[in-house]
Amino acid sequence: MSRLESAQKLVKEDPAKAESVYKDILSKNSGLNDAAMKEYEGALMGLGELYRDQRRVDELAELVKASRLEMSSFAKAKTAKIVRALLDFFTTIPDTLEIQISVTKSCIEWAIEEKRNFLKQNLETRLIGLLFQKHSYQDALALVNGLLRELKRLDDKMMLVEVQLLESRIYHAIRNIPKARAALTSARTSAHAVYCPPLMQAGLDMQSGILHTEDKDYNTAYSYFIEALEGYSSQEETSKATSALKYMLLTKIMLNLTDDVDQILTGKAALKYMGRDVEAMKAISEAHKSRSLAKFEQALLTYKVELSADPFIRAHFTALYNTLLEQNLVRVIEPFSRVEIEHVAKLVGLDTAHVENKLSQMILDKMFSGVLDQGTGCLIIFDEPVKDRGYEAALDTINKLSNVVDVLYTNQASSLD
Repeated sequence: MSRLESAQKLVKEDPAKAESVYKDILSKNSGLNDAAMKEYEGALMGLGELYRDQRRVDELAELVKASRLEMSSFAKAKTAKIVRALLDFFTTIPDTLEIQISVTKSCIEWAIEEKRNFLKQNLETRLIGLLFQKHSYQDALALVNGLLRELKRLDDKMMLVEVQLLESRIYHAIRNIPKARAALTSARTSAHAVYCPPLMQAGLDMQSGILHTEDKDYNTAYSYFIEALEGYSSQEETSKATSALKYMLLTKIMLNLTDDVDQILTGKAALKYMGRDVEAMKAISEAHKSRSLAKFEQALLTYKVELSADPFIRAHFTALYNTLLEQNLVRVIEPFSRVEIEHVAKLVGLDTAHVENKLSQMILDKMFSGVLDQGTGCLIIFDEPVKDRGYEAALDTINKLSNVVDVLYTNQASSLD
């Protein structure tokens, strides 16, 4: 039995002993031949997995840095594969975003020194994704702009699609929807020129659905989310598939098709991803169906983590809640010319301060005519003033007369010439 095989067997029984064997292999394999190089790679991956499973982040970071010296003699493609695999070990360990950014930047500097251009581009793409997760959008965009110029010059379509998709997500996050749409169009154009893997295609479909949702084109968005769900499901990407399912339900809720939500949830595709995330969407759908603010707020409270963690879901449900609140308030105050704010709050099931703030906002937005009398705690509603269309008619007449005078003046001037 080789040293590598014995270390692999010791991992579960005696992790400390396995670590010692792995380190011994790594320390004695300098000036590698092919067999020793393979053993070195196996020991490196094994030790990385050991640190990942034990969540020893600092040791894993140090392993990545230390291994680079030996890998200088490896083939460029092999080195890129090993470095990416080592960095992937961080992704399953929670709260490691900062150290991932630090280690990735360090690897980029090393790749530049070693003139490993493909690895540098790959690592920069990874760094953009990490900066996006950190919400460092300006730093990410600065990196995107430089990398796009380089990739367009090299005509690397595959990586170009990935970077343009990231660019679209970043612009969407900073609410620059036109640029997000332009970046996505570029990504789709680049994707048509090469074979697009299912995971990347699902990412393109997901982003397309998100941008169509921003345009309130919920039917088109729904069709894109279905494609994304199928793509992620085929690749066993459970987390992303669940997000696609949530977004499908979101579009149906926004279209007020809550019966469709029930049909989707009883389908085969949805049953695979049932959990608190999907239950949260179902609770919101039921609240929206019954037009109940109390149920809506209860759902937001019960599923706070699930509904607030995703900024896309949070933004649309905030808008949905505000619309529902406005509809309820308009319906409640309609019979009155003067009503206590406290009574209105009691009828809609919310606290008085919240209702008072919302009513003042609605008055300013001219959703109805009225005034808040804070001295007596009352809302005074005015009859909608009848719009006098005489002013508009007079202005229209003056405008037409002005045009006639201009034509007469032009004709007179031309006849004199």
